[in-house]
Amino acid sequence: QVQLVESGGGLVQPGGSLKLSCAASGITFSFYDMAWYRQALGKQRELVASITRDRVTNYADYVKGRFTISRDDARKMEYLEMNSLKPEDTAVYYCKAHWGSLDYWGPGTQVTVSS
Repeated sequence: QVQLVESGGGLVQPGGSLKLSCAASGITFSFYDMAWYRQALGKQRELVASITRDRVTNYADYVKGRFTISRDDARKMEYLEMNSLKPEDTAVYYCKAHWGSLDYWGPGTQVTVSS
C-alpha cells in the first residue's frame, strides 16, 4: 500500500521558517520524481518545487531563494525548507510522487503564516 505522509506544518510569524517532511512507504522511492504543491483557500493547487530522481530541482518563481527542496532516498523522505515566510505562503502543502503514469499524493499539512 502506497502512503505519503506530510509533517512539519504549523503557525509561524512572517519572516519565520518551517521545514516540511514527507515520508513515503510502499514505493521504490528512488525511482520517483518528487514534488511539493500547495493550495490556498479558494485557489487552485500549484507547484511549489520539484526534485527529480537525479536531483534536478525546479522552483516556482515566488519561492526561489526562499525555499529549498531535498530528498533522502535511503530514508524515503522528501523535504521542503521554507525561509522568509510570507502571509501569502499560507496554504495546505502536499507531497507528490511521480513515476511514469503513476502519481501519488499525501493528505497535506497546513502552513499558516500570520502575526
